[in-house]
Amino acid sequence: MRAFGSSLPLARGENMGLTEMNLIQTLEAEQIAKFNEAKKIPEFRPGDTVRIGVKVVEGERTRVQNFEGVCIARANKGMGSNFTVRKISFGEGVERVFPLYSPNIDSIDVVRRGVVRRAKLYYLRGRTGKSARIAERRDTRTEAQAAE
Repeated sequence: MRAFGSSLPLARGENMGLTEMNLIQTLEAEQIAKFNEAKKIPEFRPGDTVRIGVKVVEGERTRVQNFEGVCIARANKGMGSNFTVRKISFGEGVERVFPLYSPNIDSIDVVRRGVVRRAKLYYLRGRTGKSARIAERRDTRTEAQAAE
């Protein structure tokens, strides 16, 4: 077993110690908490239509470009969390993967909520038109009850 905090690479067959893994998880949790203080990320799931404001740098200027589409996948991996958004642009399907905690994301807005029974909606890739529609989720609770 190597010493804690050692900068030497792992030897063959040697695993990272439990305390070192906890250290990485702790650092990631701190980074996520710091990010959540600066920006509010709304709760969204696959099937929801979202609008993402992406910072685009053009020469000296920085502007925000919106990308609106259906969230077809979400991978929660701590700081490496990401989500995939699909939209149809001029009859062509466009998918984009966004890192959830990226500084290039200006805003995330949930346009509408969808009812789906899958975590990954990759089957939408083969569908167009009416067959690619997703029913809207209707929340019967009032906003006050939902906040509790």
